[in-house]
Amino acid sequence: MSDVNTLNNFLKKFEQLKKEIGKVIVGQDVVIEHILISIFSGGHVLLVGVPGLAKTLMVDTIAKTLGLGFKRIQFTPDLMPSDILGSEILNNERKFQFIKGPIFSNIVLADEINRTPPKTQAALLEAMQERSVTVAGQHYKLDQPYFVLATQNPIEQEGTYPLPEAQLDRFMFAINLEYPSFDEEVEVVKQTTSEKQENLNVIFDSNQLIEFQQLIRKTPVADNVVEYAVKLISRSRPGTKYTAELVGQFVEWGAGPRASQNLILAAKTHAVLKGKYTPDIEDVQAVAISVLRHRIIKNYKAAAEGVSIEQIIESLF
Repeated sequence: MSDVNTLNNFLKKFEQLKKEIGKVIVGQDVVIEHILISIFSGGHVLLVGVPGLAKTLMVDTIAKTLGLGFKRIQFTPDLMPSDILGSEILNNERKFQFIKGPIFSNIVLADEINRTPPKTQAALLEAMQERSVTVAGQHYKLDQPYFVLATQNPIEQEGTYPLPEAQLDRFMFAINLEYPSFDEEVEVVKQTTSEKQENLNVIFDSNQLIEFQQLIRKTPVADNVVEYAVKLISRSRPGTKYTAELVGQFVEWGAGPRASQNLILAAKTHAVLKGKYTPDIEDVQAVAISVLRHRIIKNYKAAAEGVSIEQIIESLF
């Protein structure tokens, strides 16, 4: 089958996928679209939102409709690396046997990731970047496709361990989850307080998903679009010849080269989901805020004058 036919079949399935997810999740269209873009691009997502906005339900629903395994890890201050990676035990034959931890799944929800110490946060690093883990000197490959969705609560900061920049950079997107609108909340209350249970159909399987991820990689990108993406990232860095005006005033650190890579990958997926065969500058701009939100660090002046990260990113376009 040609790539064009594969792409057209995928678009039909993608529309079915959105309908299936819409049976359970009310609203949050942009959030769902960005999570799916990240999965199809082979990236990871950091969701920032207050409790009760259906983050767990959203990921569970997406995992079911994609036909993927799903595990949830509740991060707490006493969680150890072995609790998520797995550990070796002495079996009946007096031999060490490795028992896999919850990280061995296709989709892993790391709930409230900033509640656990850096030692345990770091255990996720290798898994996210290398798609493998090392326990007791043994190397274990993780199932493909592999996707980590981590959540943070922006309100309670007592007793939390902010994610280090190196780990934040591993996430393709950082997405802010907003409260539902009045009409959406009415619909949510109606759905969740009745006895009606929605049956979800599986739209994809893991092999189809991997095939599509490879197709995204093959999608051609014009040189001017790549140059635009790299220049946009360069404009986010203070002290360079490309530095944007707002960046010079309000930014302490800009985005690194991984941001440019993620920007192009996400733009490719965004373009394909809109039925285009190659991304343009509009696709880069559509995903730029989610790619850059967690990679640009504001200075004190920005906080004092109430300048938001979104304003700074939009000034780069």
